Amino acid sequence: MKISLNKQTATHLARRYLLLAAAVLATPSIADYSKHPEAADFIKTMVTDHRFEPEQVTQWLSAAKYQESIVKAMSRPAEKAKPWHEYRKIFVTEVRTSRGLDFWHENKTTLNRAAREFGVDPAIVVSIIGIETNYGRNTGSYKVIDALTTLAFDYYTYTEKRQSRKSFFTIQLENLLLLAREQNKDPLTLKGSYAGAMGWGQFMPNSYRDYAVDYDGDGFADIWNNPTDAIGSVANYFTKHGWKTDQPVATRAYIDVTPSKEGLNNMTRPTSTIAELAALGYNPVEKYASDSKAFPLRFVGKYGEEYWLGLHNFYVIGRYNPRTKYAMAVYQLSELIRNQFCDSDQDC
Repeated sequence: MKISLNKQTATHLARRYLLLAAAVLATPSIADYSKHPEAADFIKTMVTDHRFEPEQVTQWLSAAKYQESIVKAMSRPAEKAKPWHEYRKIFVTEVRTSRGLDFWHENKTTLNRAAREFGVDPAIVVSIIGIETNYGRNTGSYKVIDALTTLAFDYYTYTEKRQSRKSFFTIQLENLLLLAREQNKDPLTLKGSYAGAMGWGQFMPNSYRDYAVDYDGDGFADIWNNPTDAIGSVANYFTKHGWKTDQPVATRAYIDVTPSKEGLNNMTRPTSTIAELAALGYNPVEKYASDSKAFPLRFVGKYGEEYWLGLHNFYVIGRYNPRTKYAMAVYQLSELIRNQFCDSDQDC
């Protein structure tokens, strides 16, 4: 018997097949991660390169649990799933602005010190901590070892980035165990986000080891519970990634012709000049030197498309999270907090 399907039905069945296939691939290959096919190589690396005891690494992997909710969350991040005007409503809010103002006042001395020593805009530091964890209120409830074993060993996608993402999370798992040893902590007790990020500033394990600083001098770089260390660590991260002191972040652009799509929303180090972008149809609202470097941005706003130019420091924000919506949310929240702080503080 021949069965004919119309286009809509065929499309529906194809989608169901892909979802089923994804569910099969997302199922952990084995319950005990110490017996996972890729575990032996990981254990060998930790023993050979870092002199861990194989029994200890095996025990940690055996205790780790697959978390299906992590795979689902990774597959639909808000940066991709939501248009800008919906994404913005999550982070650029009156409540987060008010809490940012309080955080700035409570930590004014530390933020001023960080601005002097690292050259990073305190409003950006405050905004990052606000967007990442709502000023320490939401640092994550997942066991970091669960998150990283799930993503290193059992996270599959249909993209060309699959292997690079698995490698990234395997490196993070390696760094988690190194961090736990350095900080004299039990890796099974550390909590964080579904992606394995930790503390007030949501540092991945390798970023924690590379950029976290003991900013209050107590001998321990604690970004889990210590806002002073969190401020110093975020500022250190930005300066190490090229933040330029007292330089702008972004500006609106007005469009007088149909603009070129070349380089649009491409979160890479800017190489085009303001003059070149103006010739392509992107005219900055604010005045900058014609040889200033920037890249064009387009967002779906509540009332239509918004065009912006991201300058070097916008790109640096993107080193924290390489999504244009994220970087724009950080920038816009920082401006709201700064304006309110300057209205309430004579030293601004």
